[in-house]
Amino acid sequence: MSLFAELTQSVNAIRPGRTAMRNYDLPLFVAAGTLLCLGLLMVYSASIALADGPLFSQMSRYSFVTRQAVFMVMGLTLALLVWLTPLSVVQRLTLPLFGFTAFLLVLVFVPGIGYEANGANRWIDLGPVNFQPSELMKVVAVIFAADYVVRKQQHMDSFVNGFMPMALAMAGIGILLLLEPDLGALIVVMAIAMGILFLGGINAKVFSCLVAVLVFIFFLLIWLSPWRRARLFAYLDPWNPENAYGSAYQLSHSLIAIGRGEWFGVGLGSSIEKLHYLPEAHTDFIVSVIGEELGFMGIALVIVLFAVLVARAFEIGRSAIAMERVFSGLVAQGVGIWFGVQAFINIGVCLGLLPTKGLTLPLISYGGSGMVMNLVALALVARVDYENRLLMRGGRA
Repeated sequence: MSLFAELTQSVNAIRPGRTAMRNYDLPLFVAAGTLLCLGLLMVYSASIALADGPLFSQMSRYSFVTRQAVFMVMGLTLALLVWLTPLSVVQRLTLPLFGFTAFLLVLVFVPGIGYEANGANRWIDLGPVNFQPSELMKVVAVIFAADYVVRKQQHMDSFVNGFMPMALAMAGIGILLLLEPDLGALIVVMAIAMGILFLGGINAKVFSCLVAVLVFIFFLLIWLSPWRRARLFAYLDPWNPENAYGSAYQLSHSLIAIGRGEWFGVGLGSSIEKLHYLPEAHTDFIVSVIGEELGFMGIALVIVLFAVLVARAFEIGRSAIAMERVFSGLVAQGVGIWFGVQAFINIGVCLGLLPTKGLTLPLISYGGSGMVMNLVALALVARVDYENRLLMRGGRA
C-alpha cells in the first residue's frame, strides 16, 4: 500500500461524523406541547357542564374548548411570527412596546373601550373577543427588564442610576394594575422585573431593600383591602363554616376535588366538583379538576412538565449569556421566571398552600389573552435557542 493510501485511510478512520445537533430544544417543545394538549383536554372536561347553568345557557358544551382551540391557533400563528424575528430587532422595539402596552393599560378605563366584569376593568372590548393588556405586559416586562440590564450594566451597583429608573417605570405600571384591580398580574410582573435585575447583577444591598419594601407593600395592600384581608383569614381556616360558605368557598371545594382524586383520580370526565360546585373550574382552578379526575399523578405530571420547561428556559438563557448575548439570555430566563412563579402561585392556591388569587395556569387554563401571550413568550425562548445553535455552528444570529 502506498504512503498516500495509508494517510488517506488514517484520516478517514478518525474523521468525525456529522453533527447531530437539532435546530430546536426537544425537551422544551415536548413539555410545552404536552401542557397544551393536556390543557385543551382538561378545558373541555372542566367546561362541559357550564352550558347547563343559567350564565352560559346560550352556549353549547363544546363552546369553551372550541374557543380555546381557536386561541391556540392564533397564539401559534403569532408565535411563529415572533420566532422569525431576530432578537436584535426585538431589543430595538423594547421602548415602543413598553409605551404602547402602558397606553393599553390606560385604555381599559375608557368607557366604550374598556370592558368591566365582576367589578374589574381589565379588558379591552374587541367585539367577538376581549383583550387583556396585563397579559401583554408580562411579555413586555421580560423584554424591558432584559434591555434595561444591558443598557445599565455599568450602573447596576448604583441606587440612583441603576435602580431608580426601573423602580419608577414599574411603579407606574403597578399603579395601573392596582387600579384595575389585578394584584395577580402585578405580582408576576414585579417577580419578572426583580428576577431579571437579580440575574443581571444588581447590588445585593439594593436588591435586599427592594424585596423588603415590596413585601411590606404587598401585605399593606392586603390589610387595607377588606375583601383581600377576608381571603387571607379564610385561607388560614378554610373549614370554618363561616368561611367555607363565604370567602373560602372556592378553596374548600378545590380541596374537596383534590381529595376525591386520591392517587389516580376518579377518571377523566368524572369530576363532581366541576358540576357547578367549584367556581372558575376551567380557568383559575383547573388544577383542582385535574386532581379530581387524574389524581395525584395528574398534578405531579403538570409540576414535572413545568419544571422541565423552566429548567430548559434557564439553560438556554445561560448558554446565550455564555456567548455574550446578555439580552437574549435574560429574555429566556425571564420567561422561565414568569412561568415558574405563575405556575407555583396557581398550583399553590389550588392545593391550599397560598391564599386565593386570580391567576391562571400558563398553557392550560382557559383564556385567550393568556394563551396567546404564553405562546409568544415560548417563541422568544425558542428564538434564543435557535440563535444559540446558529452561533455554535459558526453562523450569524
